[in-house]
Amino acid sequence: MERLHMNHIRDLIHRLRAGESERRIAADMGLSRPTVHKYHALAKAQGYLDQDAALPDDTTLQRVLGPGPQPPRHASSVEPYAEAVKTLLGQEVELVALWQRLRDTYGYRGSYSAVRRYVAHLEPERQESYTRVQSAAGAELQVDFGGVGPLFDPESGRLRPAHVFVATLSYSRHQYAELVFDQKVPTWIGLHRRALEYFGGVPQRVVPDNLKAAVLRVLVHDAVLGEAYRQMAQHYGFLISPTRPHTPQHKGKVENGVHYVQRNFMAGQTFADIQCANQHLHVWIREVAGVRRHGTTHQAPLRLFQEVEQAALQALPAEPFSLCEIRTAKVHPDCHVVVAGSYYSAPYAYVGQTLDVYVRDNVVELYQGSQLVATHLRCRAPGQWQTRLEHYPEHKAAYLQRTPDACRQQAARLGTATSTVVHTLLAERPLDRLRSVQAILRLEETVGAQRLEAACARAVYYGDYRYRRIKEILNAALDREPLPEGPAAPPATTHTFARPVTDFFPQEPS
Repeated sequence: MERLHMNHIRDLIHRLRAGESERRIAADMGLSRPTVHKYHALAKAQGYLDQDAALPDDTTLQRVLGPGPQPPRHASSVEPYAEAVKTLLGQEVELVALWQRLRDTYGYRGSYSAVRRYVAHLEPERQESYTRVQSAAGAELQVDFGGVGPLFDPESGRLRPAHVFVATLSYSRHQYAELVFDQKVPTWIGLHRRALEYFGGVPQRVVPDNLKAAVLRVLVHDAVLGEAYRQMAQHYGFLISPTRPHTPQHKGKVENGVHYVQRNFMAGQTFADIQCANQHLHVWIREVAGVRRHGTTHQAPLRLFQEVEQAALQALPAEPFSLCEIRTAKVHPDCHVVVAGSYYSAPYAYVGQTLDVYVRDNVVELYQGSQLVATHLRCRAPGQWQTRLEHYPEHKAAYLQRTPDACRQQAARLGTATSTVVHTLLAERPLDRLRSVQAILRLEETVGAQRLEAACARAVYYGDYRYRRIKEILNAALDREPLPEGPAAPPATTHTFARPVTDFFPQEPS
C-alpha cells in the first residue's frame, strides 16, 4: 500500500466523509484504487468517517495512518526498451499497438499491464481515449488563468503583465472573471472567494489547473494540495479535482472561457488601468457573455444559471474563508519570532526552536507540530510587537511589567531623589526613556534602596539624570560622600580654546 503525505490523508478522509466513491477519489488524487480502499478501511475502523466526530491531531493520524518506510522500487521489465517506447509514443501509437510492436519487433516478453504502468509513470498525462463529460447542475466549477498582456498598475505606476482568472460553472457555462497581476496563493484564494460570492453558492467540486498556487507539485500520482487551498475547500465544502498536467481535454470548458475572454473582451481594447478594465469586464460578463447563445448548450449561460443551476449550488458558509499563509520562524532569545517584519512572542521554552506560523487575516498562530503554542492579533505594519508576559521567565516578566506609571510608583517608594530622576526622565518621550528608567530602578536589586536614593540625590544635585552617571556614582562609592554645601556649579554655556587662537590661524609674515 502506498504511504501518503499527511495533507493527502486529511484530504482523502474529507472526500470519504463527503460520500465520494473510491473510484472517483483514486482518479482525482492520482492514487491506485487498492490504496484508497486500504485507507478507507483503516479510517472506517478508527471511526474517522463519522461526520460528527472531529479528526484527531496530526500526531495521532501520523501514528495510525501516516507515512512510513517504503520498499525499494523494482526496475520495470520495459526499462531496457525505453528508447523504443519513447519513439513509438512520439508517433502517437496507442498502448495496445505499442505493446504488440515491442513483442513483434524488439522481442519483448512482458505483459501489457507492465507496459501500461511504465507509460503511466513515464507520461502520466497520456490517455487512450477521451470522453466528453456532461456535468450536473451545481456539480462542478472549472477555474484557470490566461495571459492578457500588459495593463497599467496604479499602485506601482507602471505597466505590468496581467492575467485573467476565469471560473466557469460546467452545467450552465455562466462565468466569473477578474484581471490580476499574479498567481500567488493570496490572489488565488481571494479570486475563489469572490467567484463563489458572485455565484451566491458553492459547487460540489472545483477543477483547477495545476498552478503553483493550487498544487505544490504537478505530478498526477503525487498531487499534494496547497495547504491554504485545502483549508479553503473544507471551509466552503467543495472537493478539489486537480487537472492532470498538459491535458486541456480534462478541462475544456474553462479554457474555452479563457480564450473567449481573451479574444472577445480584451482583443483590440485599451483601458486606463487594471481597475477600469475589471469594471468593464464585470459588466461584459453579465450583459454580453451571459446573454449569448452558447454553442454547446444552445442557451444563454446567465439564464440557464438563474433558472436551473443557482438553486443546485450549496449555500455559502456564514463567514468567508480567512486566508491562512503558512511559514516557519525561529524563536529568538528575546522569546519572539519575526513575521513580515513584526514580532510575536512564544513561550521561552521554545527559544532556539523553529515553529510553524499560521498567518490569518486577523490572527497569527504559532504551532509546534500540531500543538498550538501561542495566538496573537496580527500586526498591520512592520516593526510592531505582540508580547504576552507569560511567555517570559518569571523574573523577566516582572521586569517588563514596569510601565511608566509603575516606575513612578516604585520610585516614590524609594525616595524623593529617585522619584525626581524618574519623573524628569519620563516627562518627555516616556516610551523612549522607559528602558533607562527600568535600568535605574533595577539597581536597587544590587545596591539596595538607600544607596540608590543617595546616588540619585547626587545626580539631581549635579543635574545629570542619565543611567550611566548614576551607575558611575555607585561604582565610585560617591553616594557615600556628603554633598557639597551650596548650589552646584551650573554647566558651562560658553567654551574657550585651550590654546591661543593664533595657533589655529597663524599670521602671515609681513
